[in-house]
Amino acid sequence: MTFRGRLVLAATAAVLVVVVLGSFVTYLVAYNSLVGSVDATLSAEARSLLNSATAPTIPNSCGSPVGTCSQVVVADGGVDPAGANLVLPVTPAVKASAASAGRAPDIFQSTTVSGVDARQIISALPPGFTYNDGAGFNNAVTYVGLRAGGALQLSVPLTGVNLELRHLALALWLIVVVGVAVAVLLGLAVGRTVLRPLNNLTGTVEELAETTDVSRRLDPGGPDELGRLRRAFNRLLVALDTSRESQRQLVLDASHELRTPLTSLRTNMEVARRLDELAPEERQVLIGDVLTQMDELTSLVADLAELARGEQPQLTSGPIRLDSIVLESVEVSTTHGRSRGVTFDAHVEATWVSGSAARIGRAVDNLLDNALKWSPDGGVVEVACSAGTVIVRDHGPGVDDADYAFIFDRFYRAASARSKPGSGLGLAIVAQVAADEGGSVNVYRAEGGGAVFRLSLPEVPAPSVPDDGD
Repeated sequence: MTFRGRLVLAATAAVLVVVVLGSFVTYLVAYNSLVGSVDATLSAEARSLLNSATAPTIPNSCGSPVGTCSQVVVADGGVDPAGANLVLPVTPAVKASAASAGRAPDIFQSTTVSGVDARQIISALPPGFTYNDGAGFNNAVTYVGLRAGGALQLSVPLTGVNLELRHLALALWLIVVVGVAVAVLLGLAVGRTVLRPLNNLTGTVEELAETTDVSRRLDPGGPDELGRLRRAFNRLLVALDTSRESQRQLVLDASHELRTPLTSLRTNMEVARRLDELAPEERQVLIGDVLTQMDELTSLVADLAELARGEQPQLTSGPIRLDSIVLESVEVSTTHGRSRGVTFDAHVEATWVSGSAARIGRAVDNLLDNALKWSPDGGVVEVACSAGTVIVRDHGPGVDDADYAFIFDRFYRAASARSKPGSGLGLAIVAQVAADEGGSVNVYRAEGGGAVFRLSLPEVPAPSVPDDGD
């Protein structure tokens, strides 16, 4: 079912419930009011009948056709006078009222007389109530059966009340039908009005999906829910636009960085065509240059792959010894630094972090390579590791003030670094790994010259190792 259909259905159901409940309550109120009016009339007629004379005549009879009916019941449940016709049913409530010697309160009941719905009052008679039996002994004879009390039954038909209730019920059903019809029409109208701006928004989004133009922005709208949706979609467009621009810039920068080593490699390969014309020393130089350029390309492609990975989940993530990773990186960097006499002074303490050993190792390698690149010949790179933190300090020229804000950006190379080998991706990878593993990386100016890089990762407890006896 469409959203518009659900909206119309919900509005119709709500109106139907309200109208039905309102009609039901109205019917009950009307019924109680009409029946209450009949009860009041019965009570007044019974009092008038009982108080009309010292020994009133109360016949056991009904009007013709069925109208007001009266009947006297003695204490033992029989009718009075003996042999009189039974015109109203003698229920247990009537017998109990007749035997109460005038102490029972008036009782109102619904009954049926000759197949006609009626309402009756049962009124207890006091002891000694006299009855005129029609034999002329009104003042001389008191009917013995009534000396202990009795009960008067008086009923009236509910024909008029039922007719009014039927008319009311018909009117209420008509109101229900009309209310439902109006609810459907209003639901359609409201749905059309409410969904018009949503349809416009949907059309705009579909147009954006077809054109893939994420630079466009929607009208922010008002403070309502639709406006909130528009603003949220604008934020999504901004994120997509930023991501696309970052990807485009990554491709452009990668193309720029790849152009130089590829051009140099092509030049060397052109020279290699005349390899037989070169002296043995020149051949060795050429082969060395080609291998160096291949290493640069391999490193650059690996850096690009690392950056393109972004925030993809790592499949091999868990507790790792950060100090062990640092020592392995220091050993490799020491080998690289021998040609320039650069040494690495490492001080580590056992510490565990959670993450990918390969990626964290790559970040530490990049920090050490950066320190080696900027260290003077014969210099010392100081490395410390403890409590989930790696600190690398070199004694080079340090970081210029203008470069602090950009040093971890992709392909950023300071003016003083453009004469040195590198692609400007190493520190960007360190920053990305730190962010992905829930840590951080910062750079500071070292006292006495040089730069200090601090890589911090969340430390975790060392995993428990089961005893040999377990």
